[in-house]
Amino acid sequence: MLVLVTILLPLAAGAMLFALPREDRSVTRTVGVAVAVVVVVTLVLAGTSEWSFRWLSRPFQAAFHFGATPTSFWIALLLTMVSACAIAASRVARLRDFVALMLLLEGTMLGLFLARDLLLFALFWDLMLVPVFFGLAGWGEHPATAWRYFIYNFAGGLTLLLATAAFGVIYGSTDVIGRAVTPLVGAWAPWIYAGFAFAFLVKTPVWPLHTWMPPTYSGLPPPMVAVVSAVQSKAGLYGFLAIGLALLPHAVHDYATPLMALGAVSLLYGAVIALVQNDSKRIVAYSSLSHLGLVAIAIGSGNALALRGALVYIIAHGLFSAALFLLLGYVEEREDTRLLARLGGIGWKNPKLAGALCIAALAALGLPGLAGFAGELLVLIGVYQAGYVWPVIVALVAIVLASAYLLRLYQDLMNGPEEADVPVRSDLNWYEALTVAPLLAALVIVGVYPAALWHR
Repeated sequence: MLVLVTILLPLAAGAMLFALPREDRSVTRTVGVAVAVVVVVTLVLAGTSEWSFRWLSRPFQAAFHFGATPTSFWIALLLTMVSACAIAASRVARLRDFVALMLLLEGTMLGLFLARDLLLFALFWDLMLVPVFFGLAGWGEHPATAWRYFIYNFAGGLTLLLATAAFGVIYGSTDVIGRAVTPLVGAWAPWIYAGFAFAFLVKTPVWPLHTWMPPTYSGLPPPMVAVVSAVQSKAGLYGFLAIGLALLPHAVHDYATPLMALGAVSLLYGAVIALVQNDSKRIVAYSSLSHLGLVAIAIGSGNALALRGALVYIIAHGLFSAALFLLLGYVEEREDTRLLARLGGIGWKNPKLAGALCIAALAALGLPGLAGFAGELLVLIGVYQAGYVWPVIVALVAIVLASAYLLRLYQDLMNGPEEADVPVRSDLNWYEALTVAPLLAALVIVGVYPAALWHR
């Protein structure tokens, strides 16, 4: 029953916040953070327990079936941690409505990652688009971006729903996630896999289905983009792991080369574009396109070690991307700009901000001892063991480029010449430091002991 409470609590709290007669910013933030922390606790207590209620019996069996698998538990835990930190860091106009959307986003995404029924998974896939759409429409820099985000991702959701319906009719049931079931084979299997794969590739995203991502990531307020980049982008990768490899492994194997090719192109394309960007948020946005291409290569290889590395890197990317977006939000709030050409020397008078950004950037470029390195190393070794040399070479080139654009980002912001027309701002206070400290600490813990993620 606790697993159901974990999903319903943020949904109910978000709806209740909308119903409050007026806004009290301190009360709103306190309630939001308290709910998010309680959700972390309930998820940990629920563990991999399950709750199920039969929903459909015809034309196929379906159920309201929730419960964490060993893989989805860690992604759900990442979601609850990032959501708590992001809500604590929220300082936007109309805070009550924004925090309500953040809680609804958390609840719908928990429903997705904890769903054990394919039809339920597909429904939450579309539901989690709604809070981000209204976040872009209400707080985005360009409200029209909301429609681009929605159209792209809803198109993916439509193919996902069609593939789910076809799978259910052929297989007889959609209550299959996390179960030891016989893989689907036959003439329809490649077509069903194509429907799933399109949705997963759009959501991740990978080139050339990524064009909704840069304006979305740069336009959303930092707290919401931290959640979207850190966790919502993992929905597609989780889909490949929990649905593709588990239910359609033969189709995944047959079409592994196109998947790895798309991942390799995303790796290089994202890295090159990030290298020439002048907007700090767009640098991190394109770096996400590059980093997640590495996970696509790992999934395509099918190697057990590479898949373990993929899980580690999914968690690592979620932690450092959330930390980077929150910290860049603090920089923009202080300096009123994101352009590297107008920033410089911030670190001289803001050592706490500089130190936190340094840890997050070093994790993103793969410094040994941090989570990013652990995930990259496992993926590269596993892909090489599977007999794929060219993706490893491409990945190594992209990793070198990542060092270049992330060090450039840090150098231009923190260690460059101080701009004369930029007023002196205060360093991170204790509350702001607390919003990113759990993410940075987790980067160190996972980097030192990544095996904890698959020993569970």
